[in-house]
Amino acid sequence: MIMTIKRPSGPKGNLLLGNLPQFSEDEPTFLLENVKKYGDIVYFRLAHVHTYLLGHPDLIREVLVTQRHKFEKAPLDKQILGKFLGNGLLTSDGDFHRRQRRLAQPAFHSKRIHNYAEVMVDYANQLMDGWEGKATVDITEEMMHLTMLIVSKTLFDADGITGSGDTAAAISNAMHNLQAVSNRDYQRGFSLPNWVPTADNRLRNKAAAQFNQVMDQIIAERRKTAVNGQVADTGDLLSMLMLSVDEDGEFMDDKQLRDEVATLFAAGHETTSNALSWTWYLLSQHPEVEAKLHAELDSVLAGRQPTLADLPNLPYSLQIIKESMRLYPPAWILNGRLALEDAEIGGYTIPKGSTVFVSPYVMHHLPQYFDDPEAFKPERFTPQFEKSLPKFAYMPFGGGVRICIGNAFAMMEAQLILATIAQKYQLALAQTDPVRYNAQITLTPENGIQMQMTERETAVTPTPERAFA
Repeated sequence: MIMTIKRPSGPKGNLLLGNLPQFSEDEPTFLLENVKKYGDIVYFRLAHVHTYLLGHPDLIREVLVTQRHKFEKAPLDKQILGKFLGNGLLTSDGDFHRRQRRLAQPAFHSKRIHNYAEVMVDYANQLMDGWEGKATVDITEEMMHLTMLIVSKTLFDADGITGSGDTAAAISNAMHNLQAVSNRDYQRGFSLPNWVPTADNRLRNKAAAQFNQVMDQIIAERRKTAVNGQVADTGDLLSMLMLSVDEDGEFMDDKQLRDEVATLFAAGHETTSNALSWTWYLLSQHPEVEAKLHAELDSVLAGRQPTLADLPNLPYSLQIIKESMRLYPPAWILNGRLALEDAEIGGYTIPKGSTVFVSPYVMHHLPQYFDDPEAFKPERFTPQFEKSLPKFAYMPFGGGVRICIGNAFAMMEAQLILATIAQKYQLALAQTDPVRYNAQITLTPENGIQMQMTERETAVTPTPERAFA
């Protein structure tokens, strides 16, 4: 007797490809509209992949927390991202992931990342120095360059401005090419073995070799300075990774260090730059929000540079960033989860071998959690509102045990950069073409965003010896 499994409702697809054609047209919209139409759990098929989309915080909790032992990263994600990021925190599973998470955690201790605040402000100022004489810039490229400089300095102490600029640029170029090929693999829905001599594989192999060569050299130089097998703490994240030991007294080997650096570089580079790019765009479309931001900065900073101690006194700037990441979450969808065994979720059986989707973009745009969800309303993010939100309704950094390890670093960076630049410049949209997203590994402005920069004239004079901490 053949048992039939009752599936949730969902969109009908064609016999061969299922819903792949509709999904490929606009992935975030496809997912959001189907949750709105069919409810908290939706079934559809992407070619041969049976897919379940979750649209309720309680169901997401089941997959990410309560029954997480029944799920692992989907094969396609491992296949594509593994070529890009190795076996780092984003792609590993099970006991190995837990070990790596414990080893990496000390690098992101609050005391550690707070030391990087001055670096973030300094690089933002150096970026603005390069704007003199320019009428417009592609703010997406500018934010990408800025976050590359910051992550290079804080991750492995490569200064993109001075002598080690070639190192930072080489790693950035390699990572850019690896991500570009990975994005195209996702669009195709498969990734050919590296030995197949396609143009993308040649580019991927060359970029990987370039990245490995540079990182091997950096790691080898650190090893040379070791005393009794222990490297010096140079203040960057790499030195912390190299100093971390597991419960058996083992350090990460050089390959694992490379994989974790690749993961942290990619995650700390592209996601924050996209969050900031969308923030500048939204501010340009909402002058009343921008005016309120400028008033806060002028009142608190009074013309001086922002510091870490100022951030608690700049609540509106933080609300703006949170609301921007609600509307345009850089990590718009979490890696697919493969069911390792049958799992009961939301009154349905998700069969072994099926794929589960969790999308922050979908959750952030549901009216049952966010009133007027398509509107840009930073004021909604009051402490009271955030406490009232279900745990997995707002999740720009994912959730559960795999929540982004660098979330505090990223929020500090975004808030400091926003405060530093918005205090000095007003940015206006300088293009007639509509700004659209491109849903790749991250949610990226499709063709960049051209913006006109106007230096602000503020009547506020710095107040000597005034502390706002």
